[in-house]
Amino acid sequence: MTKDGDELQGIQRVACDLGVTPRTLRFYEDKGLIEPRRVGTTRIYTRREVGRMQLILRGKRLGFSLKDIKQFLDLYDADPQHVEQMKALAGRARQRADELEHQRHALDLTIAELHQIEREALERVAAALA
Repeated sequence: MTKDGDELQGIQRVACDLGVTPRTLRFYEDKGLIEPRRVGTTRIYTRREVGRMQLILRGKRLGFSLKDIKQFLDLYDADPQHVEQMKALAGRARQRADELEHQRHALDLTIAELHQIEREALERVAAALA
């Protein structure tokens, strides 16, 4: 623990708790998204870094780019009230939802076309066997 009560954890524990590999944590560190403390060559993660990783993983799960995620995290650090971050997040969330809805529509059309092809193929098989 640090003097402010922040629990310190090693890379193995954090990776296990988050369901990622230590290599994943090092990757996000290399990209500048997290900044674990160092004790010699050992990476030490605070609650803040674990929280940032949770946000990063959630952002990736929702389809945001690393660039988008970094911008959100930078806004979070710059604005203690998080107003700008929330505005940016709301706008980008709407944009991502629109992208996904467009993809869903394209998938629905493709699925309908595949069902039509299946029906036509089965009709031809039935006609050939009749």
